Amino acid sequence: MKIRLSLMVLAALAFTGVAQAHAHLHKSNPADNSTITAAPKNLVLEFNEAVKLTALSLQKGAEKAQQLGPLPTTAAKEVTVAMPSVAPGSYLVKWRAMSDDNHIMAGKLSFKVAVSPAAK
Repeated sequence: MKIRLSLMVLAALAFTGVAQAHAHLHKSNPADNSTITAAPKNLVLEFNEAVKLTALSLQKGAEKAQQLGPLPTTAAKEVTVAMPSVAPGSYLVKWRAMSDDNHIMAGKLSFKVAVSPAAK
């Protein structure tokens, strides 16, 4: 009886761990904390599962953040959004997305656009 109860508790704990797993950002282009020498034409966010992006902004240094879009209207594991023309400097991207189970998650990533060696 004790063994059966222990197995039931373990199964419940295992199921809880799976049920609490939510979408997260797997990688991005530009990559988080990267330094690039050419301004990106697009921002690519890759998640571990399909999400619907609900907000996306880009901020250079202490300047006011600008909303990026248009955002895709359907859920996808990989989201590509056109980037505005960016000058050399440090940038912060903030995003918010909703997974298929209606869990809302948010995150941010930063990258730096450096002057290319050819432009010096």
